[in-house]
Amino acid sequence: MINMVTKRNPNAIIIILYRIRKSRKLICGGDIMYDAVIIGKGPAGITASIYVRRANLNVLVIGKDDGYLVKADRIDNYFGFSEGISGKELMSEGYKQGVRLGVEFDTDQVLSIEKEDMYKVTCINGVYYSKAIILSTGTEKKPPNIEGIAKYEGLGVSYCVTCDGFFYRDKKVCILGNGDYAYHEAEEMTNFTKDITILTNGKELTISEKNKEGIDRFNILSTPIVKIEGTDVINSILFKDGTRISTNGLFLAGEQASSTDFARNLGVMTDSSGIITDKNQKTNVDGIYAAGDCTGLFKQVSVAVGQGALAARSLIEFVRGAVK
Repeated sequence: MINMVTKRNPNAIIIILYRIRKSRKLICGGDIMYDAVIIGKGPAGITASIYVRRANLNVLVIGKDDGYLVKADRIDNYFGFSEGISGKELMSEGYKQGVRLGVEFDTDQVLSIEKEDMYKVTCINGVYYSKAIILSTGTEKKPPNIEGIAKYEGLGVSYCVTCDGFFYRDKKVCILGNGDYAYHEAEEMTNFTKDITILTNGKELTISEKNKEGIDRFNILSTPIVKIEGTDVINSILFKDGTRISTNGLFLAGEQASSTDFARNLGVMTDSSGIITDKNQKTNVDGIYAAGDCTGLFKQVSVAVGQGALAARSLIEFVRGAVK
């Protein structure tokens, strides 16, 4: 059948293969499957996407914003630009290169990554499935400067509901954050307890319309926090107006999850610098790779680009090996 078609139209085989390729992206429930999903739209993530796409694999890059590099007025130490280049221009050119090659981009916030038969990536506006993941969202944001947070890390202060929520069954829990990620963590916590308070620490609660319907399930406190209190473990939180509430646990959930947050949830090893990888950007979890500033190495565009290429090569080998 293909031979008959191609004799009449030499381009028909390309059309047929394209349609077969596109059909591989659709799975049950209308959710979309990719060979690779890359979290982060910085130089590491976009470089990786270019390599993956040039290997003829389907790839999606997800990121809420373009990262810190776009704020750089001039980059003078990156190869190939004799007069320097702005961060914004460099990122724009990388994005256009990816689009030209067929990389798909989604400006959305990733809320969670879970391992099912494949990796399930949940965003505010949709759900995607992928055979493999590259984490490249940059450095982990520092915890808020609140007295007692560092002291009680691991003693009631936690960064991961998926990891530690089980230990707070039927207890009083607070979630510190003011965005969709905080809402997502609070929702995840309902599997263990119903006594949940979201603390915005003086900031306005800014969540998507989709999540506003369910926010009434949680107590909301917007008063600025002064101190986390306790003895051997956390037991209360003191606010700027002099009030305090008792709690058994405090989960930190900033404006959006970082690569390290996703790594912890997936059982990926991390240290104080970031995500631990081998020389080929592989983590200890099959199908999960990391590149760029989130690995804690020399924070330079050239390093991020090189790590992105290595992560892509490792991912390509993994996906092709899984298909055989």
